[in-house]
Amino acid sequence: MHPDSPDPATDDERWLIVGGRRWRRTDPSLPEPVVAALKSHLGRGRSGVGAAKRQGDDDAVAASRRRVGLAKHGLGERGPYWWDEPEPARLERAREALRELDGLERTAGA
Repeated sequence: MHPDSPDPATDDERWLIVGGRRWRRTDPSLPEPVVAALKSHLGRGRSGVGAAKRQGDDDAVAASRRRVGLAKHGLGERGPYWWDEPEPARLERAREALRELDGLERTAGA
């Protein structure tokens, strides 16, 4: 990151180490209601992956994994590093992911 970057996040704020593996943390600039909604979609997506695998439904596995990926992108845990983007772009990415996830849920009738 460039020293004049708008977000001087430290490595501890960017990464979580679990079992020696490094995982990107959720963007700390996101409002709590947005984070809560995205994490709800993330949990339901993960649950859907497991259920679809147990049923042997490859299409449902793919749909649930897409939901997980969208939620993680919205949270800043995948895609561009959140600390390299301006906060307004990060918030818009999260809101766009949430709109798409909500649309998927309405389409699926869940």
